[in-house]
Amino acid sequence: MSNRKVVVITGASSGIGAASARLLSQNGFQVFGGARDLSRAPAIPGVRFGTVDVTDEISVSQFVEWVLSEAGRIDVLVNNAGVSLVGPIENTSTSEAQSVFDTNLFGPLRMIRAALPSMRAARSGIIINMSSVLGFLPAPFMGIYASSKHALEGLSESLDHEIREYNVRVVLIEPTFTNTNLDVNAKHTGSPLGVYASQAMATTKTIEAQIKAAPPPEIVANQILAAINGPYRLRQPAGGQAKLLSRLRRFMPALAVDASLRKTFGFNRRP
Repeated sequence: MSNRKVVVITGASSGIGAASARLLSQNGFQVFGGARDLSRAPAIPGVRFGTVDVTDEISVSQFVEWVLSEAGRIDVLVNNAGVSLVGPIENTSTSEAQSVFDTNLFGPLRMIRAALPSMRAARSGIIINMSSVLGFLPAPFMGIYASSKHALEGLSESLDHEIREYNVRVVLIEPTFTNTNLDVNAKHTGSPLGVYASQAMATTKTIEAQIKAAPPPEIVANQILAAINGPYRLRQPAGGQAKLLSRLRRFMPALAVDASLRKTFGFNRRP
């Protein structure tokens, strides 16, 4: 059996997941990528793909069992699979919100529940949860997505307290907008925008412009590699802008943060 560290990455068929799988494989890790549709998984040297739908308990269990049967252990779990949603909170249906949380929060929970027992038994492991700067900052018309990431941050911090005595730690990677299909092709709420149409369209244009100028997914992959190999830190912003936003959130007065966000997203000054 190989002595290389075993890494499992969900949502590995594109974007941040694929970039991370490629980089970690190049750096000597034994990588298992999870994808809902294997036909869309790219051929990455050294990466083995398996089918996993993080919204399905049985699929998650079978995927983790397959990895353990092939590699004997899981050293690093990267919960990367995610979905986005753009639209006014008032116009968001319960089912639309539930779908986002089912992937972004309960998906990692399912993967953690499946992989953690083997990590505890080995008394070694890292669980890396893909958050976002929207996990600590609000974003108009992305409230459900931001809420799912805020929830993931709370789950991660609580979990880290519970499992560190078993030498297993939790890391949050917090990228800003990244030039990937997740951001470019974000799903929109189904209901008409109504009274929010003008502002929502203006804000969406602002977001689209930021995505076009956003860094590539390799920036986030580099942060994941640093989180595995470097000193432990719970929250790890990915990229210069994310690090700046993290500092501003911590040290900038609340009113100034509010005004800055409204300006960034094309809103009028705070009343």
